[in-house]
Amino acid sequence: MEPIRMVDLVGQYAKIKEEIKEEINQVLDNATFINGPAVSDFQSELEKYLSVKHVIPCANGTDALQVIMMAYDFPKGAEVIVPSFTYVATVEVIALLGLRPVFVEVYPDTFNIDIEDLESKITDHTVAIVPVHLYGQCADMERLMKVAKKHDLKVFEDTAQAIGANYKFSDGNTVKAGTIGDAGATSFFPSKNLGAYGDGGAIMTNDDELAAKLRMIVNHGQSERYYHDSIGVNSRLDSIQAAILKVKLKYLDGYNQARQQVADKYNSAFATTDEIITPITANFTNHVYHQYTIKLKDASKRNELNKYLAAQGIPSMIYYPVPNHLQKAYSYHGYKEGDFKITEDLCSRVISFPIHTEMQSEQQDFIIENVLKFFSL
Repeated sequence: MEPIRMVDLVGQYAKIKEEIKEEINQVLDNATFINGPAVSDFQSELEKYLSVKHVIPCANGTDALQVIMMAYDFPKGAEVIVPSFTYVATVEVIALLGLRPVFVEVYPDTFNIDIEDLESKITDHTVAIVPVHLYGQCADMERLMKVAKKHDLKVFEDTAQAIGANYKFSDGNTVKAGTIGDAGATSFFPSKNLGAYGDGGAIMTNDDELAAKLRMIVNHGQSERYYHDSIGVNSRLDSIQAAILKVKLKYLDGYNQARQQVADKYNSAFATTDEIITPITANFTNHVYHQYTIKLKDASKRNELNKYLAAQGIPSMIYYPVPNHLQKAYSYHGYKEGDFKITEDLCSRVISFPIHTEMQSEQQDFIIENVLKFFSL
C-alpha cells in the first residue's frame, strides 16, 4: 500500500501531467508570465463554470477578501461580522484594514455561521458579513441575505473551501457558492479542491461597477498604466498558475464527486460506532468535502486519536484547535473563554481524516479499520 496523505497531489498530477506540461510550455514559449492569455482564458472559463459575470484573478485567497473590503473603503472601526470558527485569514484581513471583527457562533451540526446569533450582533456600526462555507458546504445564504438586506449590509462569501458547491434556494434555483453575496473570494492553494501549484486566488461578483474597481485595486489601483485612480496592491495570478488551473477546472466536478464517494464510505463505516458524529449536510446545499471532519462524542479522546493514527502512518488534522476569538492576536477585543460555547466545544472535539481525489480503497479501508480499532481498545 502506498503511503497515505491528507491530500495526494502527486497522484492527481500523474493523471494530468501531459496536459499540464503542454499548457505551461505555451506560457514559457510566449513568455507572457504576468497577465498573459492563460490568465484571461482561465478567468473566462471560471466565469462560465460559476455562471457569474465577473471573475477577478489575484495572488491568493487572503488578498481576495482584502481587496473586496478595500473596494468599499469602509471607515476605520466599522464592524464586520465573521464566525470565530474559521481559518484566521478570514479575520486577518478585517483587522489589517482597521476594521473590527465581530465574532459570532456557528451551528454545531454544519459548522457554518449561526444566522440568529449573527442578527443579534448587528449594530449601527456594522457594515458587512463574511459567511464562511466551511469544510465544503454552503452557509444558509438565503436566510443570511434576507438579514443583510433588512439591515443594508454587504455580504462577502469566503468560498476557499467550497469551490464548486451548489446552493439551492427555496424556489428551486441553484447557484454556485461564492456567487450569491455582493462578492465572493476563493483560494487556489494547492490542497484546495481546485488548487494551483503555488499560490492563487480569485474574486467573483455580478456587480459591474464593483468588478471594475476590483480590477484596478489588484493592479496597483490603475485602470490605465501609470494612472492610479485608487490605492491598490500588487495581487496578480501569474500565467503559469492560471494555465494549471485552466486544466484542473475541467476536472473539478469529477474531483468533487470523488471526494463525495470517499465521504460516503467513511459515513457508512463510522455509523457502526456511537463514538463518532459524522458530517451533516444541510438540505439547501451539497458538500464537496474539502475536509472530512467528524466530531468525537468524547472530546478527551481527540488528541489521543490523532497520535494513535500518526503511529499507524495515518495523517489527521485538527481544523481548528483554537477559535479566533481566543487567539492572542485578537485578545485586544476583550473576548474570553466561554463567550462562544459551541465554537469552543467544536475546537476541542473535531478531527479531519484524509480525503482526496486519489484515495485508494485499501488506504481508506486501513484508515477506517484503525479508527474503529482505536475505539475498541
